[in-house]
Amino acid sequence: MREFQFSLVYDEGVNDYVDFLRDHGTLRSEALVSCLDPNEFWRLELVTGDHDALAAADPLLEDETVDRESISGRNSQADRHHSVLESDASHRILYTHATEIQYHDAVPTVATQYLDGGALFEVVREGAMATWRVLVRDDERVGMMYDAVTGRLADAVSVEFDSVEQAERWHNPLAGQVSLPEEQRETLELAVERGYFEEPRAVSVDELASELGVARSTASYRLRRATAALTEAYVDGWY
Repeated sequence: MREFQFSLVYDEGVNDYVDFLRDHGTLRSEALVSCLDPNEFWRLELVTGDHDALAAADPLLEDETVDRESISGRNSQADRHHSVLESDASHRILYTHATEIQYHDAVPTVATQYLDGGALFEVVREGAMATWRVLVRDDERVGMMYDAVTGRLADAVSVEFDSVEQAERWHNPLAGQVSLPEEQRETLELAVERGYFEEPRAVSVDELASELGVARSTASYRLRRATAALTEAYVDGWY
């Protein structure tokens, strides 16, 4: 897997959400966004900061009409549904699901037009800057995606290209951490590295077992247990 990273810097007046973060300097937003097609996405967002800034941010965070992602200065038309999953003196965690999106000038919905099967995005916002990371299978169409995104930028938004490199350090606090036995983790890491979860699969269970030096049934069992643990941890996070 590859990751593409770049940053957007907003002048005042382009995006209300960015303006609010700029005016309340202790606030920091980290979000994971999954966009399967340009008409739908979901987002998990962690917002941290001091108590007063978070309290002031609550009306904005819970307002379903606020377009956090717009990069053109034009708000999208979409059905948005917010849920506050956690709230205390130091942070908020919010879930957003948007459907029936129209006129959405945003990194995920623009980029997904060039990424088959959708993509996973991470965005960190501090002050006037939003730093994006896009997880992609390969970098074949990254150039086209980047050109499409920059083509939608308002004049008051500048872009700073960072890198295209091997994906690593995707340990976002919103994703949580799951403890796996060493042999399950080893099998799962090899499966990801060799393309077992790609479509079509680049490697079979037999081939993984041979490389690990174990029986096919052992490799299959380890994969089932590891993926089950990850799935359960993911689902448990919603309740």
